Amino acid sequence: MRRILGVIDSDSYAKWGASLLAQLGPGWAVELVEIESRLAASDAQLAFALAGTGFRADAAPRASLREIVEHLARGGHDAVFVSTSGAVSEAVITEITRRVHPRPVIMTGLPGISIPAKYKGVFRRAQADLFVLHSHRELRAYRELSERRAVPHNYALATLPFLDRREEEAPWAGERDSIVFAAQPGVPPTLAERRAVVAWLVQTARAHPRLRVVIKVRAQAGERQTHRERHPYVELVPRDAPANLVVEGGSMGAHLARAVGFVTVSSTAAIEAIAAGVPSLVLTDFGVSGDLINEVFVGSGLLGPSGDLIAARFRQVDPRWRQDNYFHPADDNDWQQRLETLAELRDAGILPARPAKRRSRGGALRRAWDRKRAFGAYDRTALGYLAAVIGYPVLAVRRAAAALRRPAPAAAFADGAAAPGEAGESVTAPAVRG
Repeated sequence: MRRILGVIDSDSYAKWGASLLAQLGPGWAVELVEIESRLAASDAQLAFALAGTGFRADAAPRASLREIVEHLARGGHDAVFVSTSGAVSEAVITEITRRVHPRPVIMTGLPGISIPAKYKGVFRRAQADLFVLHSHRELRAYRELSERRAVPHNYALATLPFLDRREEEAPWAGERDSIVFAAQPGVPPTLAERRAVVAWLVQTARAHPRLRVVIKVRAQAGERQTHRERHPYVELVPRDAPANLVVEGGSMGAHLARAVGFVTVSSTAAIEAIAAGVPSLVLTDFGVSGDLINEVFVGSGLLGPSGDLIAARFRQVDPRWRQDNYFHPADDNDWQQRLETLAELRDAGILPARPAKRRSRGGALRRAWDRKRAFGAYDRTALGYLAAVIGYPVLAVRRAAAALRRPAPAAAFADGAAAPGEAGESVTAPAVRG
């Protein structure tokens, strides 16, 4: 019996990591641990993320980076699956590589839609042995990026693991009665754009009074998300909004079970909606681009303007788009075979070493700074505190200098278009129902 430890943090990575590991065959014993970090999922988020995976939230104890590395160093694990946000992934992989001998096979990857291919994602995970993606299109894009930027990776293919999940909660027994909007913390980024989205949802609710229009959010008060949400939708809903416009959290699967239609700007939940057979719409009012994470839907037949939302005109996906984008045959998946092959190399003592791509100067102090940036107050090492005393003032000066060089911001949203920004890391979200 082989053993694998799954290390998870934010809600999206917890959902993906647990769902993927649940697919491993009976030859693997799986443990889950939630690493203590700034992005760690709350108890409620973890319960929703693990619903339907076969793992209970109380079976994923919280542990520090040091405790996880010590657990692995005691031996017995053939592999570790680092299913965490980028900076945390780099810190975890670095510490395992430096401190665990012989080290387990290190598997990692990206949850959800990963088009366009992002250099930072592969750079931070350069020392991993196996990198999991979810479509033939993603494999092509990341292999090209690796070759162009000289960051070699062993890429493997898996179906997005939550597409055929069955929620453990009771299924919806009533008639479908909802239009579901999947909110994202960073897309669209600007306040004006997000107000425009809310205005369209208000119009939709007024146009269809017998339907619930649900703004489905992923975080409640005090909870963190993988990406920063500067303008939470719950704060933007006007007081005179119709009663059938609601803001709710909870399981996306449960919401889709009630949905007559699904809408988003670019959320991976669109893939879940397609899998569930729910007619969908991907809004194009802000454009189609890599920054908006919606260019993957070109050719899907789902792209359309807000007027279609207000009219409740949703679409079924074009069958020609499916196979190259997340709905390939299961026989194409090779991640489990590749993981087993790497475990056999480890058994033989010939698992290749994978050098880090980062070449920053500073040695142990620089590694401590990287850990402190990733974990914040959850890094309690003496060297981490020293790195913070030195690093944060320097960082503040650099940011101030960059702000002086930055061009003036783009004009506020008008006529359905605005300049997209970048999603950062998390902040707390306000209270929502559900």
